[in-house]
Amino acid sequence: MSNLSPEILQRRDQAKAWFESLQQRIFAELERLEEEAPDDLFPGEPGRFEQKPWTRETGTGGGVGGFLRGRLIEKAGIHTSAATATFSPEMAAQMPGADKDPSYVSASISLIVHPRSPRVPTVHMNTRFLSTAESWFGGGADLTPMIDEQRSQDADDARLFHAAMQSACDGFDPEWHPKYKAWCDEYFYLPHRKETRGVGGIFYDRHNTGDFERDFAFTRAVGEAFLDVYPKIVRHRMVEPWTEADRMEQMVRRGRYVEFNLLYDRGTMFGLKAGGNIETILSSMPPMVAWP
Repeated sequence: MSNLSPEILQRRDQAKAWFESLQQRIFAELERLEEEAPDDLFPGEPGRFEQKPWTRETGTGGGVGGFLRGRLIEKAGIHTSAATATFSPEMAAQMPGADKDPSYVSASISLIVHPRSPRVPTVHMNTRFLSTAESWFGGGADLTPMIDEQRSQDADDARLFHAAMQSACDGFDPEWHPKYKAWCDEYFYLPHRKETRGVGGIFYDRHNTGDFERDFAFTRAVGEAFLDVYPKIVRHRMVEPWTEADRMEQMVRRGRYVEFNLLYDRGTMFGLKAGGNIETILSSMPPMVAWP
């Protein structure tokens, strides 16, 4: 018998509605930043998001891909998805509860922002709900400064970002932030480089306290924290001029980003194996990179 009960489907729909509303609010905020960017550093017309609905090829569901190529933001992708589908035997073996029934439902939002200025950090955020015979939330957010002088945990942007993520966690359990911050540092690590991808943030998976409403509220808090803190960082940094040396440093750091996403990122692997939309899955790749 399938685990897809009316209650589970309702919870998936709740999560889907929230992720879609958050997506639209982030679209609007990033477009405001495009308009506010100083003309002398970012000439041209402010960019606007192109929204591309898509439908899954397996199971049912789909989502909306949001793509921006702007003057301040060189490339951004903000995507939502939802699915009712069945895991392959390979995937089912890796998912809690899928050994009992490989059918599942999911809903998610994922985003990546690659600013043009090397002085403005790249950011990634995703949150998701997934239910097999068991249900859980996962996700997080992490910041990747492109300039070495900003890549310290004590740098202004890092402290502001960590404070926002801590506030999202502490509203529910003060033990969550140190746990999920450490998990983020462990996850976003490039073993072959012996370095972290950025200055971290939080990362959580299979988060299930047994209280759906509380766990859903926590996931919403993470989204709200991101929407509050990242535009503050961008507004602070987007007025700073940069050099060609800064730009080359950014290109090299973006190369590390590509290495992580293609070699280690579980979300990328999951999306490809679960029959997701390739254009949205791979939109996390930076527009320009360099390897020295």
